[in-house]
Amino acid sequence: MTPMFEAQSLPSSASKRDLYASLAQQLAALLEGEPDAIANAANMSALIYQLVPDLNWAGFYFMRGPELVLGPFQGKVACVRIAVGRGVCGTAAERKTSIVVPDVDAFPGHIACDGASRSELVVPLVRNGRVLGVLDLDSPHPNRFDDEDREGCERLVQIYLEASELNG
Repeated sequence: MTPMFEAQSLPSSASKRDLYASLAQQLAALLEGEPDAIANAANMSALIYQLVPDLNWAGFYFMRGPELVLGPFQGKVACVRIAVGRGVCGTAAERKTSIVVPDVDAFPGHIACDGASRSELVVPLVRNGRVLGVLDLDSPHPNRFDDEDREGCERLVQIYLEASELNG
């Protein structure tokens, strides 16, 4: 049986750099010794949702053939399938690069799974040059995400990929 893990919050005055350093340390400890990609995605999305302020959705989509299919997440019910190249998630998968969207209404082809979302950050899961899925974060606040969030989440995705057995 896995020992209980308790997420450690930082004070609201903590910098984003400190927040993501703490998240990286906690995520590495949480995933240590567990190779199951779905279990790890579930715990990672819960950890992010619990500790990153001002989110209304945090979760994963995984490549299944030519499209992204909903994986573990925290938040409201979500879109199940997204074609590569469509919306923010599909565009990030197609480009194999992270995308920060300050205003989802200004993103061409944005797919609104939750009408309350105003900004979005998507980080692709890339192993050996192949996209295996994406990490998707939504916020009800415009301009919620910036390069510090992108860099922090890219580090979290690397920890996830190192710990998890995913085809790719």
